[in-house]
Amino acid sequence: MRIPLPPVPLPEAVVDVAREYDDGTRTAVEPRDAATVILLRDSPAGPEAYYLRRQLSMDFAGGMAVFPGGGVDPRDVELEDEHWAGPPAAVWAERLGCSESEARALVCAAVRETFEESGVLLAGTSPDDVVADTSGEDWEADRVALEGREISLTEVLDRRGLVLRTDLLGAWDAWLTPVFEPKRYRTWFFVARLPEGQLTRDVSSESSSVTWLPAAVAADEADSGGLAMMPPTYLVSMEVGTYADTDAVLAAATDRRLEMFCPSVEPLDDGWTLSMPDRLRPVLAARRS
Repeated sequence: MRIPLPPVPLPEAVVDVAREYDDGTRTAVEPRDAATVILLRDSPAGPEAYYLRRQLSMDFAGGMAVFPGGGVDPRDVELEDEHWAGPPAAVWAERLGCSESEARALVCAAVRETFEESGVLLAGTSPDDVVADTSGEDWEADRVALEGREISLTEVLDRRGLVLRTDLLGAWDAWLTPVFEPKRYRTWFFVARLPEGQLTRDVSSESSSVTWLPAAVAADEADSGGLAMMPPTYLVSMEVGTYADTDAVLAAATDRRLEMFCPSVEPLDDGWTLSMPDRLRPVLAARRS
């Protein structure tokens, strides 16, 4: 399936619906908070990212290549300080542009969803340690229980004597689904390095396949029609692919302060398209030149 990427000509019918939201004729659906993690490792072709292809049957982004992630669970905000290592929630709130309680829930959701969808856990027995192997049957039982919402991440950390390593995450981007979509998310994008010793596993019930690809190559494949991506995933892949390695990506993340971006309808020379953050326009222009 070929998905045209930005700048994407929009059908006139979509533009008409968007105008109805702009003039108040229609009311937008309330978005749900979500977190996604660009899990990275180095390769000769630059930083590689871990992608999942969502099941075609999924009602949101079916068949698309995505990063591990998902909606915030109400229990994510309940993570206590004793299970938290790294920058406090107040620092994360400043980075993410949200309240402290939202920041706590988003960071917890990012770690939980990464474990659920890749088997990788950003946690350790101390603030200086990372779990070395999460591939055993006991770990898989915890992952399945988390995915089924039978237990919370707090319960897993508490029982195993672990702390969530928030310092292993970096804040990267934030996107809000356009107002005219029937299902909407406020999604915060994080970056993280694959911990040494841990391996990703094809375990998510929501994906049909998984792969590691250099982010720049993934953007190339999306351009050629070989990989279907939603515009935020494509643009994030494109941007990450401009960095030399994972260290450079994580270094860039330390200075980021996120503002939620909601694409709107904007004119093309011969029609209409969706807007994108201004900082990405020159990156895309250089890529398309």
